[in-house]
Amino acid sequence: MSESRMNQWLSRFYGHFTETIRRPFLVWPASTPLLFIFFAFLLGLFLVTRLLDSTIILTTTTTITVTNHIPELNCTTLNTTITCPTNNYPNSNREDLPRPSPAACPEYFRWIHEDLRPWAHTGITREMVDSGRATSDFRLVIVDGKAYFETYRKAFQTRDVFTHWGILQLLRKYPGQVPDLDLMFECDDRPAIASNYYNGSHVPVSLPIFRYCSVDDLAYIVFPDWSFWGWPEINIHPWNTLLEDLKEGNKRTRWMEREPHAYWKGNPNFIQPRQDVMKCNVTEHQDWNLRVYALDWQKETQEGYQNSDMASQCNHRFKIYIEGIGWSVSEKYILACDSLTLLVKPRYHDFFSRGLVPMHHYWPIKQDDKCKSLKFAVDWGNRNKQKAQAMGKAGSEFILRDLKMDYVYDYMLHLLTEYAKLLTFKPTIPENVTAMCSEKMGCPADGLVKKFMMESMVKGPADTSPCTIPPPFAASSLYGILSRKENSTKEVELWEKKYWDSQNH
Repeated sequence: MSESRMNQWLSRFYGHFTETIRRPFLVWPASTPLLFIFFAFLLGLFLVTRLLDSTIILTTTTTITVTNHIPELNCTTLNTTITCPTNNYPNSNREDLPRPSPAACPEYFRWIHEDLRPWAHTGITREMVDSGRATSDFRLVIVDGKAYFETYRKAFQTRDVFTHWGILQLLRKYPGQVPDLDLMFECDDRPAIASNYYNGSHVPVSLPIFRYCSVDDLAYIVFPDWSFWGWPEINIHPWNTLLEDLKEGNKRTRWMEREPHAYWKGNPNFIQPRQDVMKCNVTEHQDWNLRVYALDWQKETQEGYQNSDMASQCNHRFKIYIEGIGWSVSEKYILACDSLTLLVKPRYHDFFSRGLVPMHHYWPIKQDDKCKSLKFAVDWGNRNKQKAQAMGKAGSEFILRDLKMDYVYDYMLHLLTEYAKLLTFKPTIPENVTAMCSEKMGCPADGLVKKFMMESMVKGPADTSPCTIPPPFAASSLYGILSRKENSTKEVELWEKKYWDSQNH
């Protein structure tokens, strides 16, 4: 049979076959011989099998969306020493795939430029990086998209573990986009009181050290903290999971129906500012409109975390944020509630908190005389419910919108990219480092560590481009932002003073 006649026969058969299977309940014509039915079935099965096995792509006018399907960790293919795959994501950065235009990053991304400003003119030398070893917990080197870690000291709990894990997830989300780099990282709650300086042949400059928080008069490079990927020691889930729980928690009690008091629960041990707040709790003689609770984390762990669920703590109109030994990761959990956040004047900042504006996202509370300052805020909020509710909503929307996990990764990517531009040397893989990947960390993990790693694992490369980082602050605009924040805080303190002065007369 010639090729043309074969094509005609197949075309007629295909039309008859498709018309038949379109009929309800597969009713075949009575005149169709059973032998032909059997033959058609076999031929159809053969053609479908060949089409599935074929590597030929039939082009039509239908638009086909190509996606990169990346399976979860495959721990069965690893040998006993657990080595990393040679290529996690082949063809993950194809330029021919359609991508929507990237969105602009939130405004707090501008602080990346400010954090790196101390080295804008000098650059960062290998000697500067090496000099940070004395106070750092680990070193991170990225070369050709692969991560290498060197541990100098064990960080508290699993801070370093989940920081490593977060960096590995960044490499999974944006493969090929993280530049070669070499950096030092500290995992402590608060930075040293005095800056360490590199005293080389040029003018002394601060050491380029990454950490979770800093203060205004110190030069540290602020990076997202470990809890975004989970905090197993106190059963705090990864941020992408917890954020959804907090959204649901906000819906359980309408703002107007919430308790008209300020709420705080945490560990006050050996932390004077928190102990001050504990003294403001309600007694039979005095009610400062506060409901504060000391939390014993050891007892809470033994009892299955029944009293520390973050999503169930959005049932008061006001919530208090107060620092611990240093900055506290609780800030984002507290702000995520629609409750108005009463933010006791902090000393430390993390990577996103500099984007918060007093009297828009939160109500500022003085460091001294906290009981009176907190009571005034609660009384004001209960007298001005709509304004207080709007302020609480603005703080919550900032967290839910501008601190979603995609932006956390984008911040990491832009920060590391801008940092790498300042390096005056080509990063190389040093001795004594350990090559690390998601398989090497995730496969041998167990318990809550493994659970949270799997919850926070990036399943494959991003199908969108990272947001576009805004330019640095102009000197005048930065001054204006800081002045407005300071003036807003001073205005509240003036209101408060007038209120208490009037009560004393």
